[in-house]
Amino acid sequence: MNISSEQVQAEALDYDISVFEMFSIGVGPSSSHTVGPMRATNRFVTELIETGQLDQVAKVHIDLYGSLAATGAGHGTMSAALKGLAGFVPEIIDIAESEQFINRNQVDGTLPLAGFRAAEFEGGHPKNNSGKISGPTVNYREADMTLRPLTVLPRHTNGIKVAAWDSAEKLLLERTYFSIGGGFVVEENEDNTAGSGLTEAPYPFGSGEELVDMANGAGLSIAQLKMQNELSARSEEEIREGILSIRKVMQECIGSSLSRVGYLPGPLKVRCRAGAWHRDLLSEDPSKSPEYWMEWVNLIALAVNEENAFGGRIVTAPTNGASGIIPAVLHYTMNYLPGIRHCGEAKRNQTVVDFFLAASAVGALYKKRASISGAEVGCQGEVGTASSMAAAGLAQAMGGTNEQIENAAEIAMEHNLGLTCDPVGGLVQIPCIERNAMAAAKAINAAKMALRGDGEHRVSLDQVIETMRQTGEDMSNRYKETSMGGLAVNVVEC
Repeated sequence: MNISSEQVQAEALDYDISVFEMFSIGVGPSSSHTVGPMRATNRFVTELIETGQLDQVAKVHIDLYGSLAATGAGHGTMSAALKGLAGFVPEIIDIAESEQFINRNQVDGTLPLAGFRAAEFEGGHPKNNSGKISGPTVNYREADMTLRPLTVLPRHTNGIKVAAWDSAEKLLLERTYFSIGGGFVVEENEDNTAGSGLTEAPYPFGSGEELVDMANGAGLSIAQLKMQNELSARSEEEIREGILSIRKVMQECIGSSLSRVGYLPGPLKVRCRAGAWHRDLLSEDPSKSPEYWMEWVNLIALAVNEENAFGGRIVTAPTNGASGIIPAVLHYTMNYLPGIRHCGEAKRNQTVVDFFLAASAVGALYKKRASISGAEVGCQGEVGTASSMAAAGLAQAMGGTNEQIENAAEIAMEHNLGLTCDPVGGLVQIPCIERNAMAAAKAINAAKMALRGDGEHRVSLDQVIETMRQTGEDMSNRYKETSMGGLAVNVVEC
């Protein structure tokens, strides 16, 4: 294995990323530009609570840097940052309540710090009798934020600085956070392993080669090895129930999308297509014939990403912009694989669990060795990673060997290399929605190709991940979620 980045390789050795970090419940339209900023500002207000300074706050301010500032308007970054300060968190946010808060804020400028923070959420912070945190109300709107699109902080292009002062203008707290992709947030003095839930994993693989070798040496499949790592933090029952809950949220997301009509939010006037396509497919293919598998895969990918564009509840998989690929490939897995479609509930559930475990094992490699941030490496880091993860999950479900699973993941990424992130209008709509459907089909094809072979192949998963990382470094910033190049400048918004 010839990996040129020794530092990346060394940092990847001693921990694993949980399936529940790779697949987290959040809201659209962007994991790095919406979910990440909300988590960052909520983390800031949590620190104010924990240090006993919340009641002293009289003034707050937010600076957005780089890509967060450049495309923040189209991604809902500013409103997400306000929601985090108000106490909302992506995992349990009441979307209607949060929008009511933003609408009221636009009228009167009031921001109740931690006012919507549910006491039952993780942390056990102090609460009043209503079950909410008591905090002061300050005057602060989206328009008060400072946007610095041409200033890229050294750590990452998605930077956000939050500060709070008391009534005497004394600085109480100032923190700089980075949204590094997939909703992951780190502070400037933390490394990318901060918050990882699997620091005691028995198989802390640092490369695809190690993943396959460890699994083969232990007589485990990749999914089984990943389960052993997950067991270092949770019981098997918790893991299974958690994964099945993630799938349920994906299904609810699809159902919500299919009921929508009209146009997606924003000036592009992109028509909602999933609902109409669904009605047509039900008429054309009432018995779910195998010849229609691609139409259904396209539909699922489309539905998830339209819901994401609406700012609905979705599963980050591993990012919001790529959130339709894994649900679409999972739909294919459960409805078109021989031996799965008509089998019992226990086997179907086991297939879902194995799919997610294998996919998350591959996703962890991209997260540790390269990036899943479109603002850092282009869309290859989002859609390409999701396609690779989905291919691994499908190959696992098809009964592939560990070598075939690794091969499937490699094939999928190899043919997503170089994808740019150039959303028109900064909105996660064009080309993002259709791109998910295309990448889902690539993932299915990659798994089928890998299963036709014996697992031996010339290009390794590690080599293709390193190539993706290098390609992202070489890519012009115009094509990395800045809306300064590509379709973003060649398509008239309205």
